[in-house]
Amino acid sequence: MRYSEIERRVKKAGCRYVRDGKKHPIWYSPITGMEFQLSHHKSEEAKFGTQQSISKNSGVKL
Repeated sequence: MRYSEIERRVKKAGCRYVRDGKKHPIWYSPITGMEFQLSHHKSEEAKFGTQQSISKNSGVKL
């Protein structure tokens, strides 16, 4: 799954962009109350472990 698809799904679930971190954009999830990182590289495929981490921290099933 590409980062652009992940971003689209977390936006649809109510997550929002907060700020740019040192290397990655930081997003906030109202579902879990946690902040999590995505990537600037929208066309790249996200590795499986990265997808699991984003899914866990955002509370969005990917």
